[in-house]
Amino acid sequence: MKWFLIFWAGPIALLGSWYGLSYYDMNFGIFMLTRDAHDLVFQIYGHILGIPPEDLPPLVMRAIVFDSFLVFALLAFRRRRQIRAWWQARRQSAPAALASDESLSSAP
Repeated sequence: MKWFLIFWAGPIALLGSWYGLSYYDMNFGIFMLTRDAHDLVFQIYGHILGIPPEDLPPLVMRAIVFDSFLVFALLAFRRRRQIRAWWQARRQSAPAALASDESLSSAP
């Protein structure tokens, strides 16, 4: 599961850092981080998909959010026993914590 999360988060981090650096033209002398390369990449993808290039970043963000939801749902499903045990322990300790808070507030 660790490698699955690494292979999921790695490309997202790479894409996000490239997008942020190229959007603000912080290129450090590397052509791929220039705003011209940024615009060219989105023009090419827009031409391939047949949509305007300015519509692509929101679509990519929606895809990342959807994929992230699926990954976290899979992670929660795989750890459902641990989550259930944590939730039950939390629910059992909540009345005791509430009682101790009430006793503290009623003290003079």
